[in-house]
Amino acid sequence: MKLHLTTKQLEVGLDHIKQSPTNTTFLEMIVCRPDVGKRKILQQGFLNKEKGLIGDNWSTRGSSKTADGSSHPEMQLNIMNSRCIAHIAQRKERWQLAGDQLFVDINLSDDNLPAGTQLSLGEAIIEITAIPHNGCKKFTERFGLDAVKFVNSPIGKKLHLRGINAKIVKSGTIKVGDIVKKMSSVD
Repeated sequence: MKLHLTTKQLEVGLDHIKQSPTNTTFLEMIVCRPDVGKRKILQQGFLNKEKGLIGDNWSTRGSSKTADGSSHPEMQLNIMNSRCIAHIAQRKERWQLAGDQLFVDINLSDDNLPAGTQLSLGEAIIEITAIPHNGCKKFTERFGLDAVKFVNSPIGKKLHLRGINAKIVKSGTIKVGDIVKKMSSVD
């Protein structure tokens, strides 16, 4: 059974999503992608500066955005707002279908987290990168065309409802429930 909300149903949740914290929050879910189409929900993970989330296929999957097809260093992590995915997916067990590794209740907009902003989470530090993270064919299949239009709408893009990319600047262990705190922006 597919649970796809209509545009009108999706727009109802926008005010709640906009109320996400701006500075400090908690890591709500960690998802490892060991292989294409596979997901593993973790209670704890390790972020490695060179390999990404250990056990995730980022380092071996490669990228069409690099000249040599290697993994893109500015796209190690995909982060999605937990209020947004909770609304779109409707059930927590469906969050992992989004394909993001980290789900956090924080305002992901450029106004709050411009590229270069660093976040501490657990023992690790990550940095927001400028590469956009957009809804794709898989997101459409899992959540519906209206969901992709919603996250890619002008307000969806402004708030980064589909999520953001980040890179790891300090390796360390992370756990569900860890405090996530905005540290600084690189100017």
